[in-house]
Amino acid sequence: MRCEVIAVGTELLLGQIVDSNSAWIGEQLALAGIDSHFQTKVGDNLGRIVACIRLALERSDAVILCGGLGPTQDDITREAIAEVMGVPLVRSPAMAERIRALFAARGRPMAANNLRQADIPEGASPIPEMPGTAPGLICTLGAKVIYAVPGVPHEMRTMVAASVLPDLQRRAGVGAVIQSRVLRTWGHTESGLAELLAARIEELDLIGNPTLAFQASGIEGIKVRITAKAPDPAAANAILMDEEARLRAVLGDFVFGVDDQTMEAVVVDLLNRRGLSLAVAESVTGGLAPCRLTAVPGAGEGVRGGLVAYDSEIKFELLGVPRGPVVTCEAAAAMAAGVRRLLGADVGLATTGVAGPAEQEGQPPGTVCLGLARGERTEAEVVRLPGDPSRVRQYGVISVLNFLRRNLLAEPAA
Repeated sequence: MRCEVIAVGTELLLGQIVDSNSAWIGEQLALAGIDSHFQTKVGDNLGRIVACIRLALERSDAVILCGGLGPTQDDITREAIAEVMGVPLVRSPAMAERIRALFAARGRPMAANNLRQADIPEGASPIPEMPGTAPGLICTLGAKVIYAVPGVPHEMRTMVAASVLPDLQRRAGVGAVIQSRVLRTWGHTESGLAELLAARIEELDLIGNPTLAFQASGIEGIKVRITAKAPDPAAANAILMDEEARLRAVLGDFVFGVDDQTMEAVVVDLLNRRGLSLAVAESVTGGLAPCRLTAVPGAGEGVRGGLVAYDSEIKFELLGVPRGPVVTCEAAAAMAAGVRRLLGADVGLATTGVAGPAEQEGQPPGTVCLGLARGERTEAEVVRLPGDPSRVRQYGVISVLNFLRRNLLAEPAA
């Protein structure tokens, strides 16, 4: 069973309203085990809505139309469905009475045009649930089916959950669920990850289940989404667990988290489990690292604080950085050692570099040096980051947190 979603409304195309309805319906279809390969947005134009429905019926078994069921002249979803079905609109006396009763119960006068909502394509069935004045519709065309639900989110969700999804599952004849798991990575490009996983992707193309997809998420890294279809949640989870283990064996510590885990949450967890405290000194990233870390519940156990050493004199006088160039690995390491000592932490972390737009000390914009001090040992590395100054700073923060994460993982917890 393949189901397509069509969101109706010119306001969606103009960006006046964000189409969150289609996203929610797509999620519910996946959880119900119904495949959905296409989502479309179309304006309030009869010809274009009809064309969208016909195209959807050519490539899918079911169509959910969302929106265009109101009482005004631009609400023409009913007319479009009737044209596709080749039937007239007929007024349902029972539905007209129900609409009148809704207005009466709320003590509000009813405009005559509200009765347009009682007009349904001949042969269609109203959806029993009706939180508002717009009735939903179930319209059968041979082996295929069109559902129409209102664009008002709470009305739509009630109808989809109570009637549309159960009807789709009944028509599909096979119970199934679709579940996904996202592996979050940092330190490699999308093309690089695809190259590492090329052999497995070829295998899965032949097997068909599970599937892999990549999603570039800017300052949050590259996500690798695993999607599995199975008869029940337990079976789907087993497929996801097996595939996650296979991918981790190839990607190693490029994977920093799963699903909604952020880099800062992973780092805070590692610090707390090892009983370590952290202090951060920043130049180029301007205090963003402690800001992200302290937003994580439990950060108070391990994060002692941070120091923004933007002026070079602060680096020299407070942190003990040797006088000289400050966009260097040596300066980053000295900053980390200095802030660790100054704040009495087990681990010191530091960033220094060039956000742009101009170069500094002969280094181009995007140059960020990362420093780490743990006990008497220090280490540092340089990364070259793309983007404008704001993105360089954000990339710099997740890079230095990843630098710390990899260091902590290299030494097992006591």
